[in-house]
Amino acid sequence: MKKWKSAPQEAVKAFEAATAGLPGAEPRKMFGYSCAFAKGNMFVGLHEAGMVLRLPEEQRTEFLQVKGAKQFEPMPGRVMREYVVVPKMLLNAPVELRAWVEKSLDYVLSLPTKAKMKTGGGRGSKNRKK
Repeated sequence: MKKWKSAPQEAVKAFEAATAGLPGAEPRKMFGYSCAFAKGNMFVGLHEAGMVLRLPEEQRTEFLQVKGAKQFEPMPGRVMREYVVVPKMLLNAPVELRAWVEKSLDYVLSLPTKAKMKTGGGRGSKNRKK
């Protein structure tokens, strides 16, 4: 199985600043990366590709016009349809980035609450790797 690389430090700093104090945001780790969820749905997170956002189709189309923005493809051929990778220039534009993170949060808040998984592997699971 592929071992993920750390997220770029620039993306980590931008993520921390852009998600600080967001109402309704729940910080969590996924695959060892910092992410933020609302109503059980991830809306922003880190990956070796950088910072990723979840956006509805119209906003995603607009976002992909930003120079350097691209669809999120965690593995070759595995595009995560609603997710985009934040370009470097936006990582260094905190006000603009926060606006996009808030749009992402608004989007997941409009979705139905995602049910929590019932089977093992979550917090408190005795079989979980340390």
